[in-house]
Formats: sequence, C-alpha cells, structure tokens
Amino acid sequence: MSTAAPQPWRPLQRLAGWISDLRLAIGLLLLIALASGIGTAIPQKEEEAFYHQLYDPQPWLGLVHGNGVLRLQLDHVYSSGWFLGLLAWLGLSLILCSWRRQWPALQASLRWIDYRSPRQLSKLSVAETLVTDHAAADLERLEADLRGSGWQIRRQDDRLAARRGVLGRVGPLLVHAGMVVLMVGAAWGALGGQRLERFLAPGRELELLDSRGSTQVTLALDDFRIQRDPAGRPEQFSSSLRLIPPSDAAPTEAAISVNHPLRYRGMTLYQADWSLATISLQLGRSPVLELPLQSFPQLGDQLWGLVLPTRPDGSEPVLLSLSSEQGPVQVFGPDGVALAQLVPGGEAQEVKGLPIRVESVLPASGILLKRDPGVPLVYTGFAIALLGGALSLVATRQLWAIADGPGGRLHVAGLCNRNLTAFAGELPALLQRLQPQS
Repeated sequence: MSTAAPQPWRPLQRLAGWISDLRLAIGLLLLIALASGIGTAIPQKEEEAFYHQLYDPQPWLGLVHGNGVLRLQLDHVYSSGWFLGLLAWLGLSLILCSWRRQWPALQASLRWIDYRSPRQLSKLSVAETLVTDHAAADLERLEADLRGSGWQIRRQDDRLAARRGVLGRVGPLLVHAGMVVLMVGAAWGALGGQRLERFLAPGRELELLDSRGSTQVTLALDDFRIQRDPAGRPEQFSSSLRLIPPSDAAPTEAAISVNHPLRYRGMTLYQADWSLATISLQLGRSPVLELPLQSFPQLGDQLWGLVLPTRPDGSEPVLLSLSSEQGPVQVFGPDGVALAQLVPGGEAQEVKGLPIRVESVLPASGILLKRDPGVPLVYTGFAIALLGGALSLVATRQLWAIADGPGGRLHVAGLCNRNLTAFAGELPALLQRLQPQS
C-alpha cells in the first residue's frame, strides 16, 4: 500500500498561516507600541557624546548605559533595522491575513447562495416560519418590503435571496491596506527623511542644500521675539523669516512659533528652541564689541556666558553669565565671588579697575527643519484605515425566504455578522408586517 508523497507547498502554507495569525499581529502591534514609547522617552538622533553624558552616570531604567543605547540603536529607534523589521513583519502579516481571510470573505459575501428547501433554512442562525394561506402573496409583499428598505434582491419562482450592507465586508480590507500604506510611509520617512536643527541669530542666513549639494533655499531670520510671563519665564518664541529661492523669484516672508510650523516645498520648519547668541560689550573707552556666548550646562540649565580677561595681556579673567536676554549679567571672579551685576543698556560698572558696560544681548532662534517624504503616505494610510474602520461598523445581513404553497408556510431565515441578537428580534417584526391588519 503506497502513501501519498507530502505536497511541497504544505510547509509554506503552514508558515503563511502562522504569519497571518491574529495573535501574532497583536503581539507585533504591542512590540511596535513599546518601541515607539522607547523612542519617545530617549532623545533621538543626538551626538554620541550626548548619550554618554546623559546615561553613563545614571543608566536608563537603571540598566542601559550610553554604549548600550548606541548598540541597541535606541538613539534612532524609528530608523533602526529592528524597528523597520517589525514594521515589515506586521505589514506582511496584514497582507497575508487579507489574502487568506478577508478577501475570501468578501468574495463569499458577493456570491448569491440559493437555498431551495426549508430544511436548509432551518439550519441557519436565525429562522422563522409564518403560517399563512397565501404564501406566494406574502413572498411578494416581503420582496416589496425588503426593496423599500434598501435590500438587494435576487428572486426565483418560489423563493428569494436578499442582502444588505455588503460594503461592510470591504472595511477590514481597507483597514489592513491603510495600515500597510501607513507603515510604508513611516519607513520611507525614516530612511529618506532629513532633520536639521540650527540656532540662527537675527540678521543671519542659512543655506539649505538639496541631495546634490545645490542651494535649494536660503533661510534668513529677520527678527526673533521671546514672550515672557511676569516672572520672566519664556512662554512663546516666534521668528520672522524670509525664504529666498536660488532663482530670481521674490522671497517668501513667513512667521513661525511654537506649535505653528511652516511648510515650504516639502520641508517643515518648526520653532523648536531658543538660545543666546552674542553679547555686546564696551570695555572702558573701546568701541562696542560683539562677542559670542556659549552655554555652560555644568553650571545650570539655560545658562550662557563667556570668560573675559580684564588686562591687555589676557590675565585676571572674569566670568560673565546670564540666563536671559533681559539680563542681568552676573560677573564672577576666578574664586567664584560675585564682583558686579550688569544690566543690558545700563551704566558701566568697574570690575577690577576696568569699566564694563553691556550694550545688548542678542537671542538666537532654534529652528528645526524636517523633510519627510513619507508624510503623504502616512496621511493617506490614516484616511484609508479610518474609512475602513467606519465601513467595518456596517452590519452585513443576508436573508432567504421560501414559499411553501402546499404546506401553507413561508419560511424565512438569515445571517448577520454583527449584532445577531438585534437581527433575530427584527425578523419576527418583519414577518408581522406581512399579516393583513384586521
């Protein structure tokens, strides 16, 4: 007795069944959500020294040091190989699920099923029998009632088939398609997108180059304003910009502020931060000198300053520090003792025999530029998924009726993929309307 040889595609079928399993898709969604949370908790795409400085003294969650963050690609989660692999795995799972389950279900709902005997109807989820002397006439009235309610009808001599809400079967397919399009857009944006953050002082310009190294647009900052509350804390930052194209076209004037970005030729410009760029000083009778400021994170958050020698030979330096463009400017000696407090635009004060006057402090606008080619696909995917979710709420109902003239009965039965209990309550009411009112 010979045994049949195993079919070569059986392992592939089992693999496809495992990949398209709903439990696997839910697990992948949870992993992607967890990874997205990690990408939100850990600053992304900073310099390597930043992660060593942040996580070497105090590991993230008490476990991961700076080297671990870099090795696990947690510094660029959304463009990391393992995150993109999860997206590809979930996309393949959704495609196979649609191909193996949702598409056959849609095809089955589009096919008309012809039940010929009352016994077949009795096996369906909801079945009712109406005792009547006029089964054929009641079947006619049932057909008219269903057509008036928007049902599609396929009529035979002594029976009919009806359906409504077939469009709801398209919903799951659209949800899966929308999620796949969304993930493709997210992956494309992570791999092909660009991100640049620069501090720009008023009156300065920044050239933005395309992938070929040619000037795409020149970004000029005309004005930068910081709105502060009565306590002096910054509430809002706003920048007045000019976008100058490389051609002879007129520049575009625009304004950005926190939560009000600017979209220009596929780029998005965000008002991300602020800083202090320069300080204008007059030393004795010298002309006003514009000197650059640098941040001192080791001394405190949002603290800028510079080391200034008070003698021509560069000796006896003092530290000028400030936390706001409004001042005051604190002056400290090498031993950390406060020597003076200067107000921008105020009178000069003598520090170690040298009169120092602060003319002004120039703030800088922190502008974040992003180019994400996947944004149109992401929005399209969201729209498709939302449409599919709305259509999935539409219940697909199927109904069959057979007129048994000799038996004096009208047999009606139906199926419903959502809220079967409500459908079971509607069917007797439907038959009740067929009875003549006395």
